[in-house]
Amino acid sequence: MRLIAPWALVSSGCAPVVLIGGWLVAGFLDGIPYDPATQTISYLEAGDTASSWVMTTTLAALGTCHLVTAAGLRPAALPGRLALAAGGVASILVALFPPPEHGPSFRHGLAAGTGYALLAAWPILATRYRRPAPWALHLAPAVLVTLAMLAGAAWFMIEIQHHGLAGVPERLVTSVQAAWPLVVALSCVRHARTAAAGRAP
Repeated sequence: MRLIAPWALVSSGCAPVVLIGGWLVAGFLDGIPYDPATQTISYLEAGDTASSWVMTTTLAALGTCHLVTAAGLRPAALPGRLALAAGGVASILVALFPPPEHGPSFRHGLAAGTGYALLAAWPILATRYRRPAPWALHLAPAVLVTLAMLAGAAWFMIEIQHHGLAGVPERLVTSVQAAWPLVVALSCVRHARTAAAGRAP
């Protein structure tokens, strides 16, 4: 089993901090009119305000974190690492194509939807079948986290259709997507230490 690069552990740890910290700061700058329970993260990126610049920078930084993590997450299967890297590129494209203040944006929606699909698929694509592997790279936990993301997406779509609490499921799903690379990285570190302890005389 190949070892994870130390810098991948750092980048995977930064991803959820960057995302959650970014939307909190952007929401604070946007002021009272913004309701994180009913309004999406994309709302914070629209327009030419301080909050939009914070959110744009946040999404670009998040995508960069995923790219770095994918490069150093050597124990994961290559298809999963490629999907994670592509999800990082999609996050950067979301930052480059912010939505307008009013109305939809095809480029923004396409980049966001593609990124979501890639980040939902990568846990399964990264699994290892025929060799001892870190627990987060086993099929069962990968399937469970992907199903959780899909359930969150379904909840999000229902809330969007009914003009409900769309911000809640969106933040839950994006938080899981940002944090799962860190979970995988930590499981790789633990697996390597356990294997090393088992080889010690």
